[in-house]
Amino acid sequence: MVKTVEEINERIKKGEAVVLTAEEMTHLVREVGAAEASRKVDVVTTGTFGPMCSSGVFMNLGHSEPPMKMHRVWLNDVPVCADLAAVDIYIGATAVSDSEGMNYGGGHLIEDLLRGKWLKLRANAIPTDCYPRREIQTYINLASVNQAFLFNPRNAYQNYACATNGSDRTLYTYMGVLMPNFGNVTYSSAGELSPLLNDPYYRTIGVGTRIFLGGAQGYVAWQGTQHRPSVERTSRGIPVGPGGTLALIGDLKKMSPEFIKAARFHRYGVSLYVGVGIPVPVLDEEMALCTGVGNDEIYTYIYDYSEASRSRKPIRKVSYAELQSGKVEIMGKKAISAPVSSIRMARRIASVLKDWIKRGDFLLSEPVEALPQEGTLNTLDIREREDK
Repeated sequence: MVKTVEEINERIKKGEAVVLTAEEMTHLVREVGAAEASRKVDVVTTGTFGPMCSSGVFMNLGHSEPPMKMHRVWLNDVPVCADLAAVDIYIGATAVSDSEGMNYGGGHLIEDLLRGKWLKLRANAIPTDCYPRREIQTYINLASVNQAFLFNPRNAYQNYACATNGSDRTLYTYMGVLMPNFGNVTYSSAGELSPLLNDPYYRTIGVGTRIFLGGAQGYVAWQGTQHRPSVERTSRGIPVGPGGTLALIGDLKKMSPEFIKAARFHRYGVSLYVGVGIPVPVLDEEMALCTGVGNDEIYTYIYDYSEASRSRKPIRKVSYAELQSGKVEIMGKKAISAPVSSIRMARRIASVLKDWIKRGDFLLSEPVEALPQEGTLNTLDIREREDK
């Protein structure tokens, strides 16, 4: 049975659509098979909630009197990017405070805005004839600015690597604290709930896809940075390794601090936890099979992060079923495994999105452009200029 997005949207409008979360779909496919599941189900909802460092907020602050073209800007003593038009700024999630260092940063600014807090704005400028003001100090909040929209260059990795530490000292990383001598393993994926793992070849997810972003409706804006569909895939088409990424956009003023949270990784830095959920239309048996993938069919590699090289070799391949069991065998011993992302919140996001669709509050959208099936990941070489 083949369906279209338009037909599924008509069923959503009439309150007739059958919607399952990705976990529920996995159980159904294993119970009745992909062909029968494709006839029964219209939409599968996914979810992920993890640290997504490549995130941030564009804001227009509004003009002062007299006006100024802001040159350097700080919010709560956190430097933000002002190299745009006169009063447009970008808050990078990983920016850190000049006075508090890694204890407070861009991610905290974004969460504080969502919680209705006032932020201290300090800015200076190089005066011009049309923008004569030299400096300003005032306070802003989310309601006082003209626009504030989340624009995240790299979110929702399709898959991701696992981290461990083979050295004799503790490591402090973006994957959390790694104990010495392979004492633990950390990972960052919701496994079978993850959006792009349920549409491995990007048949239904692309530029323009309407999504759940931070508790509101958002969109896929483009392929994410470092988008590189893995050359190695399982028999189910699942990348073994990072794979694809998404650039996402949405209105911060409509989002919720339940699904956007600041994070501080000890002795590493500041990040932002972002909640993302994407509905996958079950167009045919192939899509039913894709959305029916289970944690025991999804694999990634474990890497030793004490090897400070991008070309580090993997230690072993591991399934998400094993990772989520809490113990992983590595180098002949059992190591504790724990996620830096939240499975509980991923389930919540998939469930909320399911409810939106069933109530008719969220319609599916077809991509206006497909995501690339190929990608590059170049390295930055240190080299001398050849044109001296």
